Amino acid sequence: MEAFFSSTLLLTVLLAIGLVFFLRAASKDRTTVIDVHSSQPPLKVLNGLSNWLESRGWRRDGGDAERQVLRFRGSVASSRGLAAFLAFLGALGSGCLGLVVCELYPEFRWWPLLLAFLGGPLAGFVYQKRANREEELELRLLSSSEKDGSFLRLKAHRDELIAIELELSKSLGLASDGSLLSSPI
Repeated sequence: MEAFFSSTLLLTVLLAIGLVFFLRAASKDRTTVIDVHSSQPPLKVLNGLSNWLESRGWRRDGGDAERQVLRFRGSVASSRGLAAFLAFLGALGSGCLGLVVCELYPEFRWWPLLLAFLGGPLAGFVYQKRANREEELELRLLSSSEKDGSFLRLKAHRDELIAIELELSKSLGLASDGSLLSSPI
């Protein structure tokens, strides 16, 4: 019977390790760089992008006129739903670990079950602390000619770049190589 509980303990520890990696992936920095082309003049494209970003809560953070760069800053909030889900998973996994420890070491009686009250809130807290952060978005004008249009390099969080591509592709004529929309991750 001891081998059964040992293997259950091993599986429970592996589940805890999986939760740790899920927490890391949920709050991972996904900054990406893409090149975008528009047939419209650079001033119209930059003004359109700036207005759209400011309407979404981004604020201008200066730039570099020599390098033709504009920078924006914005706060990224964690998802309350995901924090609650991770807290639930943490509590459930910690409770399972506590049950296994109770069975393996009966002299501890019910004390290991208190791990559920530690693991749940800890998982939610870790996610919220790591996911709440300042993000930076950078627009760089690569080439600008009235007849060829505008070539821009955008550096930002992957989800923001996808939103730019989906929402502004028609109004500003933005087009990229399409790698953001085709990638599953």
